[in-house]
Amino acid sequence: MSKERTSNELKIKDLALIGLLLAIGTILHVIMPGFGAGMKPDTIAAMLIVVVLMYRNFKVTLVAGLVGGLLAALTTTFPGGQLPNIIDKIATSIVVLGLAFVIAVPLEKILPKRTVRFLMSTASVGTFIACGVIGFIGTIVSGLVFLGSALLIVGLPAPFEVLFITVVIPAAISSTILVMILYPLVAVSKRLVNRTDAKQNIGK
Repeated sequence: MSKERTSNELKIKDLALIGLLLAIGTILHVIMPGFGAGMKPDTIAAMLIVVVLMYRNFKVTLVAGLVGGLLAALTTTFPGGQLPNIIDKIATSIVVLGLAFVIAVPLEKILPKRTVRFLMSTASVGTFIACGVIGFIGTIVSGLVFLGSALLIVGLPAPFEVLFITVVIPAAISSTILVMILYPLVAVSKRLVNRTDAKQNIGK
């Protein structure tokens, strides 16, 4: 099997995984009840953070941010929230990519490689701390960008401060936990699949 064909297959699998994660985030976003002037905990942002942390690639980040924004725009219950959702997800994905190199990479190198267990996931101490910090900051950035752009484009149905306290902060906490659970699970699954494919290619 040629290297070009193998590369294309991996790209297809990566796109399928990214699409699956964003689809799961969208389904959760749809079925989750709204609160705080039609806003919901942003499970799409949480899945987007997982994707960006997993690939740490600028092109993947932009594509995932755009797709996540479009999915959020199609499912939003916030009045006039379509364009703010697209702006929010693209901006958030870029910020998270920067945080991945500034926070995740150093923590994964500096902290001990001893693994710890958090709920259903097992990973290094550095990975869990990075997921927690980036998940929280990323969701806060997402909420701030969304509220700020919505304020400028369509206006807000409630005061900015009220929406930030009642919606963005709780969403940041829940998204942080979701990222800390999902990122290690997805990363390990991806590595196992890649190793299996590599062994099969060597055998051929």
